[in-house]
Amino acid sequence: MDNAITAKTPWAEHMGEVPMHLTYFEGSMYDKVAEIASMYPDNIAFDFMGKSTTYKTMIREIQRCARALRTIGVREGDKVTIAMPNCPQAIYMFYAVNLIGGICNMIHPLSAEKEIEFYLNESESVTAITLDQFYHKFEHIRENTKVVNIIIASVKDALSKPIKAGYMLTEGRKIKKIPKDAPVIRWKDFLKLSRACFYNYAVKRRGDDPAVILYSGGTTGTTKGIVLSNRNFNALGQQVIATNPMFRPGDKMLAAMPLFHGFGLGVCVHTMLSQGGRCILIPRFTAQSYAKQIVKYKCNFIAGVPTLYEALLRLDSMNGADLSCLKGVFSGGDSLSVELKKKFDKFLKDHNASIQVREGYGTTETVTACCLTPVKYHKEGSIGIPFPDTYIKIVKPGTDEEVPYGEEGEILLAGPTVMMEYMKHPDETAQTLRHHADGLTWVYTGDLGVMDEEGFIFFRGRAKRMIISSGYNVYPGQIENILDAHDAVQMSCVIGVPDPYKMQKVKAFVKLNPAYPANDETKQMLLDYCRKHIAKYAMPYDIAFKEDMPKTLVGKVAYRVLEEEELKNLQQAG
Repeated sequence: MDNAITAKTPWAEHMGEVPMHLTYFEGSMYDKVAEIASMYPDNIAFDFMGKSTTYKTMIREIQRCARALRTIGVREGDKVTIAMPNCPQAIYMFYAVNLIGGICNMIHPLSAEKEIEFYLNESESVTAITLDQFYHKFEHIRENTKVVNIIIASVKDALSKPIKAGYMLTEGRKIKKIPKDAPVIRWKDFLKLSRACFYNYAVKRRGDDPAVILYSGGTTGTTKGIVLSNRNFNALGQQVIATNPMFRPGDKMLAAMPLFHGFGLGVCVHTMLSQGGRCILIPRFTAQSYAKQIVKYKCNFIAGVPTLYEALLRLDSMNGADLSCLKGVFSGGDSLSVELKKKFDKFLKDHNASIQVREGYGTTETVTACCLTPVKYHKEGSIGIPFPDTYIKIVKPGTDEEVPYGEEGEILLAGPTVMMEYMKHPDETAQTLRHHADGLTWVYTGDLGVMDEEGFIFFRGRAKRMIISSGYNVYPGQIENILDAHDAVQMSCVIGVPDPYKMQKVKAFVKLNPAYPANDETKQMLLDYCRKHIAKYAMPYDIAFKEDMPKTLVGKVAYRVLEEEELKNLQQAG
């Protein structure tokens, strides 16, 4: 093997059947899915609450949706916000926007009103689609944005008749009615608009055209839109399948990870649909629903965060379940502890699975995973080796100076899934994406890790301040900014507290302005305020009042001191 390549890829001998390099598809995401649909028209593309949809039907619905988008005036390069759970309408809209040359702005449907307003304005979205149950949040902030049309879908529209009846008697009854004269386009009416567009709705897009915006805190913890191309997603699909040579068209992937997250959108949905797989869509994600669908559909691949696997271990409903159908179990979004891996591997073996959990690592700046434990070889505590055409190096933080094997440094990533830019943040883009003398563009992740002599990577922690709660990235700085904006708050500090289920939960410390008493009433007032401005998954579970905050030598709040105090309190309580 070439010495230069060997130096850059010491892990090569552990790739097994996985090729070092791939030839990447150069069309759009829609083009790749349409190509697969022409090969397997009658195969099932996805299942949703008991109803199956073939590739042929899916493509037909995507095209209907694309013509309707054209009719309401969405043009090439326009941004369309998709605030949806994992459901058929979200899939159709995602690929339809891509087909007409638009850019999908993917956001969490449970985001707070002010967050939704920020996402709509930051992306300059002209159209948004959401579910009926989230309509009122959009309507409250709509006049502060440039959104022209809001499309309202409903879960019931995607259900089979018997399930729809049950849904309307249970979940459907809880949804607040939308006024008849509300200025929205309902899903069925939206699809009818496709009849007004006969041709010229498809736009030819290339691999390097922007296609998707996902959100992350980047290296500073300020929310930014990450612009990803068609090639980023298509390359990811090819890499995931290349690293899983046991995959066959028709294999079933449990798609429970959300669509606004690179893991859910990139691995669970686009990888499957662009390679002939079958997605089992789960709209509301709980350990119970996840477990039930694995068994019901005899899933071949599942992906999740460590908290999910922790929860599955405790479920009585998994007693006696046969998991011999599993070909791949992937863990990402947070570190998988050695103990949890051992426990879950035993759980898999006890349930007839012949495989073990394979841990991966990645960032939203590379869509999602770009590194995975090989099929037949793993090292305790390692996050694996890079995907084909992806390189990792460990450097002295912030520099391009590589550290020796076994020494800790900053993890850098390069490859075909590296983002285009942070939208509207050229300075931070330049700080995060750097071109090196080796001709590659490297992502400075801000994460710390070690590489051993065989090229296996070991994750050591986040250099940037971030809380990971149930697999969601929570940025303390953003919550502190929201708290500090309240009249009652003089200063705040937000930390992650260890939690056996969520890995970390969010706790806020507040120094009050003298006019406000440190009592339950004030705490309740601040929690109510947080609920309006902070997404559910990032909500502090508690607010503690402090007379003063611990400080560093340069006068910053010493959040590590608060973390240590909280840990000590937990240990004493335990």
